[in-house]
Amino acid sequence: QVQLVESGGGLVQAGGSLKLSCVASESIYGFNVMGWFRQAPGNQRDLVATLDTRGIPNYADSVLGRFTISRDITKNAVYLEMKNLKPEDTAVYYCRSSGIGYQYWGQGIQVTVSS
Repeated sequence: QVQLVESGGGLVQAGGSLKLSCVASESIYGFNVMGWFRQAPGNQRDLVATLDTRGIPNYADSVLGRFTISRDITKNAVYLEMKNLKPEDTAVYYCRSSGIGYQYWGQGIQVTVSS
């Protein structure tokens, strides 16, 4: 069972920045896709950004140009740098690692953007 631990969330004003970190208990090199998802109250959990084993990112349209996903394989870590944050970015953010037939989730971390 792989464990994922998120950190870096918090409260920020609109226009501000935050950087989320996700550290895995095992090497992330073998995972097919590492990603960040978010869930606001009353909403479904939505994709924010993913990064495949080749290092190719994919972003939701709503965060394109503002968020950047990256990884450090030596630290078993995946990051989400968030700039120009908006109130609608407020949600619990989850880290996920996934492959064929499996997926692991972190416990989630709150990001709140005030207007």
